[in-house]
Amino acid sequence: MTAPTPSPESRAASPGSPVRVAAPTGASTPAPTPGGAPSLDSPIVRRLRDADPIPEITKLLHRAYAAQVAMGLAPLAGRQDDATTARRCNSGECYVATLKDTTHPRGERIVGIILFHEEEPDQGPPWFQQPHVDSFSQFAVDTNLQGRGIGQILLDTVERRARECGSTELALSMADPDTALKNFYLKRGYRFVEFWKWPYTNYTSAILSKTL
Repeated sequence: MTAPTPSPESRAASPGSPVRVAAPTGASTPAPTPGGAPSLDSPIVRRLRDADPIPEITKLLHRAYAAQVAMGLAPLAGRQDDATTARRCNSGECYVATLKDTTHPRGERIVGIILFHEEEPDQGPPWFQQPHVDSFSQFAVDTNLQGRGIGQILLDTVERRARECGSTELALSMADPDTALKNFYLKRGYRFVEFWKWPYTNYTSAILSKTL
């Protein structure tokens, strides 16, 4: 999803540098797991690293978008292969949310992802072409951790980056038939701007945007 190219000075985030991102106000403590199990550690949000496993990210995306696939929709993130995941991740600023996991070979697992300022090979909607608008895409949180505030922290990250890049609007494209997802964004302050049809999906997308 093409957006205006920020200046080099504005892209100050160092690729691969881990940053502990504070949870949104009122959500600094992760919600306890069902049954009174211990709460999750705070996630670390950082830039994607060369050593991060693309297949693991592809599988995460497939799981996160499985509900849309079950609706008969064909989101790219729900069916893309590893090569497409790698291309997309390298086309913008890719951020991942990780949690400590002593059972994982790397000592952490990737539980969320968001892509800021993706450079799309296909023409995007007119709103994305506006000089004051930036966008994000390939946004997902693993299904068993949704509702814990991880998605909100990832959104906080790209909203902050858009402001740092001088944008006054942050936009996204989503499957219009997914009303639950649309309501999630509307509650966060996004609004409907226009419809768009990407060549690689079987549905009409709703373009939403938030004034920063």
